[in-house]
Amino acid sequence: MLLNPAYLWRVSLLALKGLPVTLGLSVLSLAFSVPAGFFLAMADIYNIAYVKKLSRLYISFARGTPIILQILLVYSLIPSLLNHIFTSMGSGLDIFAISPFFYAFIVFSFNTTALMAELIRSALLTVDRGQLEAALSSGLSLKQAYRRIVLPQALVAAIPNMGNASVNLIKSTSLAFLMSVRDVTAIAKIEAAASYNYIEAYLGVFAIYLVVCGLAQTAFSLAEKRLGSYKNQSIAKAGRVF
Repeated sequence: MLLNPAYLWRVSLLALKGLPVTLGLSVLSLAFSVPAGFFLAMADIYNIAYVKKLSRLYISFARGTPIILQILLVYSLIPSLLNHIFTSMGSGLDIFAISPFFYAFIVFSFNTTALMAELIRSALLTVDRGQLEAALSSGLSLKQAYRRIVLPQALVAAIPNMGNASVNLIKSTSLAFLMSVRDVTAIAKIEAAASYNYIEAYLGVFAIYLVVCGLAQTAFSLAEKRLGSYKNQSIAKAGRVF
């Protein structure tokens, strides 16, 4: 079967209309997951009793189950559950009118937060505890010690893995079409179903994700180099403080 270059180009341009949805879902999920993951990591490091136990249970569940099952569970369970609650309260709110983007955000944030918590925790533990103790003994507050000494070094250790996790998140959002989200994959799939030119449609999606993920990897590589120089400056400043 010969490829149709004209159709490949056309379906790729159509699929690009879903790129803002794909990127928006990825960025919003990351914006939520990084601070939430940091909180869970700190709770684990400082042994905050019930938070640590719940965090361990949550991370085990999120990382131990396939994301496609999480998608199917959330998209099937949450709307029905909310509809039952609001109906019993006598509310006329139409739960099923809520955008599927909202449920996609829940799933990907839920999954990514667990991964970020582990990445951030391991990165923080790479910083020698003695540096934190020395910073505190020199008069810095815990917040200042983390901002000036611990976090710059931890970020350098975390950024490669966070970059990989972010790229994987972008690729994983291609499953959002299962929740009727009109992202890159969904638009290409709908177009292909109308013409039966699935090969061209999926090749177009492949090319789009290849470019986007390549740009994301490049951005994280540049950030890693930039943070490396900032880390060296922070260590030099810390040496003068101590």
